[in-house]
Amino acid sequence: MITDVESATPALCRLQLGRELRQLRHEAGLTSTQVVRTLICSPSKLTRLETGDNSVVEAVDVMALCEIYGADPEKRALLLGYAAVTKTKRDWWQSPEYRPAIPPTFKAYLGLEATAAAVCNYESEFVPGLLQTEDYVRTIHRRAHERLSADEIDRLVTVRMTRQEVLHRRSAPLKFAAVINEAVLRRKVGSSTVMRAQMEHLAEVAERPSVRVQVVPFKAGAHPGMNGAFTLFRLGDAESIAYQENLGGASVTRKRADVALYEEAFNDLQILAVGPQESLGMIREAIKEH
Repeated sequence: MITDVESATPALCRLQLGRELRQLRHEAGLTSTQVVRTLICSPSKLTRLETGDNSVVEAVDVMALCEIYGADPEKRALLLGYAAVTKTKRDWWQSPEYRPAIPPTFKAYLGLEATAAAVCNYESEFVPGLLQTEDYVRTIHRRAHERLSADEIDRLVTVRMTRQEVLHRRSAPLKFAAVINEAVLRRKVGSSTVMRAQMEHLAEVAERPSVRVQVVPFKAGAHPGMNGAFTLFRLGDAESIAYQENLGGASVTRKRADVALYEEAFNDLQILAVGPQESLGMIREAIKEH
């Protein structure tokens, strides 16, 4: 439960509101089908409300669901408070300066990243986004988006750097566990100066209490991450969501069986990877090489 609703972000309020509504439905012994028939709405609307996918939550919808579930006055007031925040405040990625640089599919990712208590990320080709330097980010985007103008590249870089604020929150900074392939340390992205600065930054961030970085060395051989990079968002209350992205698009899954596969893969990768201190040693060696 959010202790200070007024200061909470809209993304966090949407997520908590969804959890509370889902719990109320379960406590009332109602299925989604029964609820949508009573509410006279589409199944997708209820799903969006329960997963926090709506950018704005209408108070009338919350009141109607509370009536169906028989929620007590205190619970109704709390949920209406969550809904009010989604109407009166805006997540940073919804502001006009960022919106043009963020595709619709990535907004879901940003919402998860902003509300997660912990994130586990495996990367095989580049330094995880939350740990990248500005020059490293710019080099990647210039190569990946060659048709974009300098201004468009600047917006993409700004989005990436703004995302990193979750690591610097005064209260409860994001717990971030990253496992990277050794190739990430060796692959030259941009000039030697860019790579050296990136490796120095990676080494510095890796020593923070809330950040854990491990490297899977080449000598480890085949490993569970060879199917591609992925991210696990741990949202609390034992709920996790898996995210995977490729050239064809992105996919998000909440299905427990599917998420469990990613959790098992990440656990295996952490076991195969060298420990944080030895990984830090590999990063420092890479600094010298670059």
